[in-house]
Amino acid sequence: MVLDLLVIGTAVTLGPLHNSAFILLLSARRGVRLGLAFLLSWLANLIAVIACVMLLTGGRPPAHHSAPSTAAIAAKLAIGVALVLYGVHRHRRPPRPHGPPRWSARIDNASLATAAGLAWLLQPWALVGAGAATAVDADLSTSTDWLALTGYCLLATLSLIAMEMYALRAPAAANARLNALRSWLEQHQEKLIVTLSLLAGLWLTARSIYDLTT
Repeated sequence: MVLDLLVIGTAVTLGPLHNSAFILLLSARRGVRLGLAFLLSWLANLIAVIACVMLLTGGRPPAHHSAPSTAAIAAKLAIGVALVLYGVHRHRRPPRPHGPPRWSARIDNASLATAAGLAWLLQPWALVGAGAATAVDADLSTSTDWLALTGYCLLATLSLIAMEMYALRAPAAANARLNALRSWLEQHQEKLIVTLSLLAGLWLTARSIYDLTT
């Protein structure tokens, strides 16, 4: 479980779409506050999903090869296959020009609620679902699994935390460097999406097949 959560959390935090949007928020007139609203909403979504899984399982992993365990593995397998197919589709389709989203022109007038809602919309729900299916195996009677789940949520938010802290400590330098990072992310967006989708998808597919057959 820990290794799966590490892979999923890394794929989530490296996603180019939400990181680009977050940098745009930080560059706004109330950037730090908007960024904080986005970050807290993002983290709250992850925690809420894990909490729902824990309520369903009672904090105890289902028996191996039981119906709930098999269903969770099958869900991960379906997500893995879907990510691979999505990555292949994005790789094969003609390249499209990328630039700032249309809402970026109104960024200075964005509310905290808008920033929080944007985090919900941009969450990579397929990967979050894979994280939820993985968390089914968590045993809350052990501190190791508590740490694993906490680490997963923080890892999936790490890029946002780093950028928010940077903007707080050195606003001028952060604005220049983060906007340069956003430009790079926009130029390489397709490659990043394809790479992350394929790597995460292949990992989930392989792990799920192994778990189903052992």
